[in-house]
Amino acid sequence: MKKAIFPGSFDPITLGHYDIIERGVTVFDELIIAIGINADKKYMFSLEERKKFIEDCFKDNPKIKVVTYKGLTVDFCQKNDVEFILRGLRNPADFEFEKAIAHTNRDLAPIETVFLLTAASTSYISSSIVRDVIRNNGDYTKLVPKTVRIK
Repeated sequence: MKKAIFPGSFDPITLGHYDIIERGVTVFDELIIAIGINADKKYMFSLEERKKFIEDCFKDNPKIKVVTYKGLTVDFCQKNDVEFILRGLRNPADFEFEKAIAHTNRDLAPIETVFLLTAASTSYISSSIVRDVIRNNGDYTKLVPKTVRIK
């Protein structure tokens, strides 16, 4: 059984994330969407809200699990018998950043990173852009799945 983790803060999940998850789940038997907890980071959405957005989005897909974790991603992988890390790439800058992390992870543990290119239609979307649109009362609904709605 090939298990992969798709780690991130998902503050909030975007249509870019959604695209990578939908395509990634066809490659792996199980895909764990893992929301990392970073005490030093200021989030727009609570951990519970971010987890619920994602769970609601994929509630009908039994191959997808949503969890939270602290610490190194490779430690999570080893504790949960996960061999692969899935990452999405939007542009060359993402590649350079993700390549360094992938090399570091492979130095720390026998974990392979698998990269998928984002769809052209979502490659411009990032969580930070979504948060900026929300802060400025813009229409963020075009950038996120339907489960992401501010009350």
